[in-house]
Amino acid sequence: MLSIAIAGKPNAGKSTFFKAATLADVQIANYPFTTVDANKGVGYVRVDCPCLALDARCGMCHEGVRYIPVELIDVAGLVPDAHKGRGLGNEFLDNLRQAQAIIHIVDASGGTDEEGNPVGVGNHDPLEDVRFLEREITMWIAGILIRNWSRLSKKASAERKGIEELILNQLRGVGVDELDVKRALHNAGVDREHPGSWDEDDLITLADWIRKESKPLLIVANKIDIAPRDNIRRLMKLDYIVVAASAEAELALRMASKNGLISYLPGDSDFSIVADGLKPPQLRGLEKIRELLREFGSTGVQEAVNRAVFDLLGYITVFPVEDENKLTDSNGRVLPDAYLMRRGSTAHDLAYMVHTDIGRGFLYAVDARSKMRLSERYELENGDIIKIVAVKR
Repeated sequence: MLSIAIAGKPNAGKSTFFKAATLADVQIANYPFTTVDANKGVGYVRVDCPCLALDARCGMCHEGVRYIPVELIDVAGLVPDAHKGRGLGNEFLDNLRQAQAIIHIVDASGGTDEEGNPVGVGNHDPLEDVRFLEREITMWIAGILIRNWSRLSKKASAERKGIEELILNQLRGVGVDELDVKRALHNAGVDREHPGSWDEDDLITLADWIRKESKPLLIVANKIDIAPRDNIRRLMKLDYIVVAASAEAELALRMASKNGLISYLPGDSDFSIVADGLKPPQLRGLEKIRELLREFGSTGVQEAVNRAVFDLLGYITVFPVEDENKLTDSNGRVLPDAYLMRRGSTAHDLAYMVHTDIGRGFLYAVDARSKMRLSERYELENGDIIKIVAVKR
């Protein structure tokens, strides 16, 4: 399953965001290091289900809204010099190894200092939090390279090995792949033929590019219910995908929906009250959230997860079926599965995702809408409904 880390300094609303996105039972408190060990839970991306435009109804969606699971990891809170082991730095960085992307929860209110201590709204610049997370991850990667660089560079010269392979061998354990290394080497502008000449600054520059390639970031400007609007505007101007959010508002809506008080689907721009007898404080609280929805369009939590998967990582949704006419599996279920796949994936890639034997026995695919036969090299498009034809093994 696709894994996304939820990161940030203590008390930025990280665990509230995680609980709102997963409804997991996690500890939330107003002091640093509430999250000591990583919490893992299942969140969802929201997509339009194709069944609404077809004759069949799948029974897997809510009025055309379908949710596909992804793993969310609420990692330990980060403080400056975490890469040196300060605070829970070692735990934080270890938690990032398996994540394909990072959702960085930033306290847009400026009400907590760099270590997560309350200082009053507007007394801390949230842009500093973005820069410090970048630096901590970069220095974590750089530290791995710097420790072994003398030996690695000599080995590259003596054995005439490509420096890409040696770097990859050092960083594979932190979730770095070959393409990440190649792109980073190109962008860093270092002399590949003479790695022994690289100094510490060169390695830090390279590590920064490796961070950008292997651990892409999406910024959540959290606490918009209390944040100065100028803070939100400045965060929105960053060269990142930035989503304005109130994790507390989303958590309140999801809990109210779970308890049958309101009708609300995660990502909706409004809700309706369905229970009678709500008390005045409850009604006032819901009306404040509604005002926030009117201003921002949503609480931002679902939008952040969706944009991390589809915009930041470039995934698409594909629906495999066994009967291209009825759009069912072998048990007669309509559109039973929805797969998240990297943009650029082929029909053959989908076959392997369904089952290894189907991938090995692949003959061709069928577009269930057009009934056209597709080759193994057909590049999948978002929302495709695909039948795989394979030799039985």
